[in-house]
Amino acid sequence: MESELIKTEFAPAQRADYSTLINQQNEILKDLLLVNMSNSVSQMLLVLNQQRQIVYANKVFTDFLELPEFSPVIGKRPGEAFNCIHSSLTKGGCGTTEFCRKCGAVNAILESQSGVPSEKECRILTVENDALDFRVTASPFDTPNEKLTIFTINDISNEKRKQTLERVFYHDVLNSAGGISGLSNVINELKEPDAIEKIARLINKASENLINEILTQRQISEAETGDLQPVISEINSIEILKDLADLYSRHESIAGKFIAISRASVMTKLKTDAVLLRRVIGNMIKNALEASLPDGTVTISCSKSGENIRFSVHNTTFIPRDIQLQLFKRSFTTKGVGRGIGTYSMKLLGEKYLKGNVGFESSQENGTTFYIEL
Repeated sequence: MESELIKTEFAPAQRADYSTLINQQNEILKDLLLVNMSNSVSQMLLVLNQQRQIVYANKVFTDFLELPEFSPVIGKRPGEAFNCIHSSLTKGGCGTTEFCRKCGAVNAILESQSGVPSEKECRILTVENDALDFRVTASPFDTPNEKLTIFTINDISNEKRKQTLERVFYHDVLNSAGGISGLSNVINELKEPDAIEKIARLINKASENLINEILTQRQISEAETGDLQPVISEINSIEILKDLADLYSRHESIAGKFIAISRASVMTKLKTDAVLLRRVIGNMIKNALEASLPDGTVTISCSKSGENIRFSVHNTTFIPRDIQLQLFKRSFTTKGVGRGIGTYSMKLLGEKYLKGNVGFESSQENGTTFYIEL
């Protein structure tokens, strides 16, 4: 066992040393029934030691990671093997950060180590900005010499992606389509030209929202499958802010709220995909408007530091810490069943395709600011 005491914000950080890991691995390999069984099942299977380190992995797992065999992951913890963005934040690694408190995988493992089999769902965002959704089970597995854990992993990413996409799509598209249908019925009963013109403008706006929702879902689907092709052009930072302020000043979530462009914003030109950048900042504005109180103001701005330019969206509302820990994950939402892929799409489009850095800051004193830095 490594003797150095390593700080942790959740699960124990200590690890077994290399010789111990090899001994544990050899003991598993002697159990031919377990090895043969693990390689005959269709789910990923790991054997973990008391320090949550991998001492054995089946072929489904190594195939998922595109590894020829399991030796490269020996000694790693599950989040480290999957390249979770939080697994390298601390010296202790997987399970030891504040974010890990909300992780279904480490919580299932800890429960199993107390003698109780556990099944949970786990959301992982990788350093490559791939979103993984797993259903995991952890069960105690005691050998004559060791207390181990059998850890199985079902990849439900496609299932979750389909569910979320369908629910968001149905929710938003049906809302827009329902609004158009209702307005169409009203216009047939009107006689005054001014009233007809007003309803026609509302129908046009609702139609634009409907098309925008459909394009959004298609764009995210293409981004997740790797089929999205950025179109690079030169844009003006202030024009982007003005366009978005104008667009969202007419959005349904603006009711009783305001959008302001910071006077400190800098005007500069940059080369990027204007459509994707508008989508990322637009999601930030939409979320800020939905989070703001009546009469609240959402402030958008751009600043420059060296070769980098940062677009920011600020509102005065604080995000509770337990929600902060789960932002940017594919299936996480605070908007109810079937809602919410906005923050996830910010990260996906802003980092994977625009090659920027997407993040946020939130405090009781200063409210919340989301940003993308390019």
